[in-house]
Order: sequence, then structure tokens, then C-alpha cells
Amino acid sequence: MKKPNDIILKTVTNVAVVIILTFAINLFISGHHNPGGGFIGGLSFVAAIVLLFLVYGIEMVRKNFPVNFKIVAACGVLISVLTGAGGMIAGNPFLYQTFGFIEVPIFGKTELATAVLFDVGVALAVIGTTMTIIMSIGDDR
Repeated sequence: MKKPNDIILKTVTNVAVVIILTFAINLFISGHHNPGGGFIGGLSFVAAIVLLFLVYGIEMVRKNFPVNFKIVAACGVLISVLTGAGGMIAGNPFLYQTFGFIEVPIFGKTELATAVLFDVGVALAVIGTTMTIIMSIGDDR
């Protein structure tokens, strides 16, 4: 059987994945002060991986992302819970936000809030859970 010539589809997909991942990072970073954050950033990240899955197949995704997404989801939930419980150690309520400033070499003085760590946990939980579901549905085995 003749192999289909899908070079245009793969080329457009490669460009689209880079754009979607850039948008996902932008959504994640801007989520502290604007709409966005870990949940929608994680879903956008998964959208890029699903696009790769649709064009290249599940085996390519398994080979290039050799990650157990169940562990990613569990780590995300753990990070979110520990970040939320961190305020309780200081006698504050659960999910109490604290922030400070750190010196980053290129960006200079940058704010670091516990809400960002919480969003990292949410993003990992969303990525892990969604990819586990999608990989389970798309699996032929």
C-alpha cells in the first residue's frame, strides 16, 4: 500500500504546535494578574500534544513523551496541596498567599508568589489527568 504524502499537514502541525505551546506559556504566566493560569495553560499544553497525536499517531507521542502522566497528575495535586497547606504552618488559613521578590539574572527584581507554585501544581494535575484520559481512549491495546 502506498504511504500517504502528508508533508503539508506535518509542516503546518509543527508550526501550530509551537504557537499553541507559546500561547499556553503566556496563559500560564499572565494568569496571576489577568485571565488565565494553571488550568487553562495546562489545557492549552494538552491541546498541542493532542494535535501531535492526531497527526503523527499515538506511538510517536509515547516515544517522544516517555512520561507516566499518572505520576505527573499526582505530583501536580501534591504540589497544589502542599502550597495550600504551607500557609497553615505559619498560622494562616489554607491557600493563604505570600509573596516576595527574587533577583533573576536577565529580568532583574521579580515577584514570586505562592499562587504561582499553586498554578504549577494545577497545570501539572490538568496535564497529567487529561493526557491519561486521552492516551487511555486512544490506546488500541
